[in-house]
Amino acid sequence: MIKGVNTCVHIVGARPNFIKLATLYTKLTSFFNQVIIHTGQHYDYELSKVFFKELNIPDPDYNLNVGSGSHGYQTGEMLKQCEKVLVRKKPQFVIVYGDTNSTLAGALAAVKLRIPVVHIEAGLRCGLRYMPEEINRTLVDHMSKLLFTPTETAMKNLYREGITDGVYFTGDVMLDIFLKFRNSLPKQEEDFILVTVHRAENVDEPERLRYILEALVECNENIVFPMHPRTRNRIEEFGFTWFFKARNVKIIKPLGYTDFLKLMSSARKVVTDSGGVQKEAYFMGKPCITLRNETEWIETVNSGWNILVGSEKGKIVEAIMKFKPYGNPDLSLFGNGKATEKIVNILLESF
Repeated sequence: MIKGVNTCVHIVGARPNFIKLATLYTKLTSFFNQVIIHTGQHYDYELSKVFFKELNIPDPDYNLNVGSGSHGYQTGEMLKQCEKVLVRKKPQFVIVYGDTNSTLAGALAAVKLRIPVVHIEAGLRCGLRYMPEEINRTLVDHMSKLLFTPTETAMKNLYREGITDGVYFTGDVMLDIFLKFRNSLPKQEEDFILVTVHRAENVDEPERLRYILEALVECNENIVFPMHPRTRNRIEEFGFTWFFKARNVKIIKPLGYTDFLKLMSSARKVVTDSGGVQKEAYFMGKPCITLRNETEWIETVNSGWNILVGSEKGKIVEAIMKFKPYGNPDLSLFGNGKATEKIVNILLESF
């Protein structure tokens, strides 16, 4: 505990939150007393505790153990419990990350108590107002005091919505942490396609999920699939268990951050519906096939390294077989690897 120094609270709950937290926590240690609230949105070891362990993040000061549930139930429980902690700790500011239900609940709890909200990865938009992540990040941006954007596009999105005060283009903290691990990644590429699927729009819709699974089988490529528990549950619920027997598909448990990066580094291509994985593929120079019709990371598409195919089976198969990027990834679009340093300096000036 640092005597005489302001307190800040980090509110996290899911894989992307933990990775972003890792970059910032260490840099803030000398300047602020820090409290970590883990909402328990992701509670499996592979989706939660492993990240704290391998990224050297201290165990959370508070674990709310909210678990799974509907959006309303989950967000409501987080809001109630976060409020109790914030009333007790009386922080000078609260930091939230990305666009999860934990992000929204934490920001709401703070702003209702008149505690300034700091949003890491602000300004992302894909244009689908009904998508849970789009709702969360839009609302959080409109209640935040400081907004740190990973790209200039994100900053322009905020300006377009009339949010101009407290907005800073810092670059992406995810690039910071990727560069830290880059030299330890395998250089040898192997003959397989890395796949992740977890978004509600894909796994909760039987027809979309079936088309995606059929495409992965019919492409006849070697598939390595770290499977999210939600995805596995839906496959079983919808009666698509034939996928588990496909000869070209190897299903494994979800991986920690470094193990996942190593697997991606060895892959020939990436198929995903994850925003974070799209970026990681771009940073690594891996062709990315995105199982969505839009993306908040439009830079990866405009640069030619990411193609949007939705859930159309024919498009997915064709992209797996034929998609070939042109040019080279431009990492400067996501800053220069100094995002964390810039954020810390602004926090010190502000608080």
